[in-house]
Amino acid sequence: MSFEDTLEVIVRRHDELRDMLARGDQLSGQDFVKYSKEYSDLTPVVETIGEFKSAKKAVKDLEHMLADPACDAEMRAMAEDELREIGGTMPELTRKVQLSLLPKDAADEKNAILEVRAGTGGDEAGLFAADLFRMYQRYAQNQGWKFEVMSISESGVGGYKDASAEVTGKGVFAKLKFESGVHRVQRVPATETQGRIHTSAATVAVLPEAEEVDIHIEEKDLRIDVFRASGPGGQSVNTTDSAVRIVHIPTGVTVQQQDEKSQLKNKIKAMKVLRARLYEAERERLANERASARKEQVGSGDRSERIRTYNFPQGRVTDHRINLTAYNIDQVMNGTLDEFVNALIADDEAKRLSELR
Repeated sequence: MSFEDTLEVIVRRHDELRDMLARGDQLSGQDFVKYSKEYSDLTPVVETIGEFKSAKKAVKDLEHMLADPACDAEMRAMAEDELREIGGTMPELTRKVQLSLLPKDAADEKNAILEVRAGTGGDEAGLFAADLFRMYQRYAQNQGWKFEVMSISESGVGGYKDASAEVTGKGVFAKLKFESGVHRVQRVPATETQGRIHTSAATVAVLPEAEEVDIHIEEKDLRIDVFRASGPGGQSVNTTDSAVRIVHIPTGVTVQQQDEKSQLKNKIKAMKVLRARLYEAERERLANERASARKEQVGSGDRSERIRTYNFPQGRVTDHRINLTAYNIDQVMNGTLDEFVNALIADDEAKRLSELR
């Protein structure tokens, strides 16, 4: 099917849905909701197609006018100016239409569970993990999102062994999903007396928050243990068995939560993280299936390679996936991530557009 034919199919479907909804008394409540959502989703696409088709028709009419020998000099000059103006907008309009045709990631509008863990590099890796966690907290504040800390396991020198947070707001997962992977830091640690640059790493996982309707978990598939929570060095957090460990038996996924003094609150938080991890695992499985025939996997969630390096001595941050380097490391660590986030989204769109052709 040609590009033009695809556009016509979409417009016809939009018209069909409009007529069906106008006869709403013939639809069940469930069908009415389903078709209303489809109509709503298609409306901005059809509006974009309308802009594109209007501009294309205007170009054709102007070319026809210029081809007419009876067109006088004044009209010809006006037509040529208008043709240049409209013609200059066509590449952007074409791209806008193509982007509107891209399949939407169902998880893009979801909230997210953010997990940061210290990797290789000892104490310095823990310090870097804490720096990354604070970086995302500031980024969330810049975006007007809510950043709720779920758990933090501290290391002995003020770093984090691991930390997690629930991030809620508009388009959270769409903007954070490309942050998943291994982040590497190169700097002189505060504990280094010789002034040598060390390299360490931390891993970041961004999971779309799943609702119960997304992932159904059977009670029989869970093993739930409760135990006494303890802080760094074995110091007791409280004197009751409030900490909760949940094991999803079919997959072996294990979640532990102990930050709350209430066992029930810890269980609720742990189930939220478990549901998000199982949902992401299913998304990755489907993504890998779809990507099996492609040379490069896009959006598969592969976290086996480093994605970004933060070089403090040179003041630069490099994203290795898109070869983007910025020399504003202080601003980046303070939550100014838009340059990288926007570039990663644009790169993903370009790759998916190439698959449509």
